[in-house]
Amino acid sequence: MSHYFTDNRQLAQNRKDLSFRFSCFNLTFISDNGVFCKDKIDEGTKVLLNVLHENELGDKILDVGCGYGVVGITLKKCFPQSYVDMVEINPRAIELALLNAKKNECDVHIFESDVYSNVNDRDYSAIVTNPPIRAGKKVIYKIFSEALEHLRVGGTLWVVIRKSHGALSAMRFIEEKFNNCEIVKRDKGYFVLKSVKK
Repeated sequence: MSHYFTDNRQLAQNRKDLSFRFSCFNLTFISDNGVFCKDKIDEGTKVLLNVLHENELGDKILDVGCGYGVVGITLKKCFPQSYVDMVEINPRAIELALLNAKKNECDVHIFESDVYSNVNDRDYSAIVTNPPIRAGKKVIYKIFSEALEHLRVGGTLWVVIRKSHGALSAMRFIEEKFNNCEIVKRDKGYFVLKSVKK
């Protein structure tokens, strides 16, 4: 079975435009078969963005598992002075994210990476993720633990995860790695978690 976190370019195309109003921005995203939440903007993504745009993320942001680009592109609109990197393993999602960055006139940097395999920067002020739950605990916990290597001291990790998908166990794992983890928001069954690299 082909998943949204694999190379699934062999799937038939069925592109569609999704309208997304966030803050004062009217955005449009192209989605397609073989990507996460192809028919609508994911609720977890909305919950995460509502929290992030009210916080100071600093000058260098990394979106891990960016999909077709909603989080990273929206953050660039909210924080135009910040440098935004976006990484994803699915080539089809990367292609869409590149199109969506152009469509929404966003200067972001999108590249293929299996979690942090192609991420060389170790000075991010914030790493954000709506992790690919179906990829399994090993993958999503790698996103959490290896974030430490790519954040500057004082940098923050932001995660959105459903309670029913293991938010509390994820929180315990992150707390073990970072020595801190707080629940910033609970909304519609989603938890937004924040940890700071000390």
